[in-house]
Amino acid sequence: MFEKKQSSFKTPDLRELQEVVIDVRTKIYIALGADPEEAKSRYLARLEEKNKVHFPAKKVAAVVVSEVKE
Repeated sequence: MFEKKQSSFKTPDLRELQEVVIDVRTKIYIALGADPEEAKSRYLARLEEKNKVHFPAKKVAAVVVSEVKE
């Protein structure tokens, strides 16, 4: 009827990975033989794409108020 979800998850062994520092608060882990600069650039590109606005903001028409001199 219903299947139980797996209750245990295997975490990666950090001794088999190398740490890449993106900024002060962000670190990612990649395979030991991988290129850290490429991993950093791919991470930043993915982050930039995620934060990109998919719909352009609507342009508000400028309202011109002229002063009337009496």
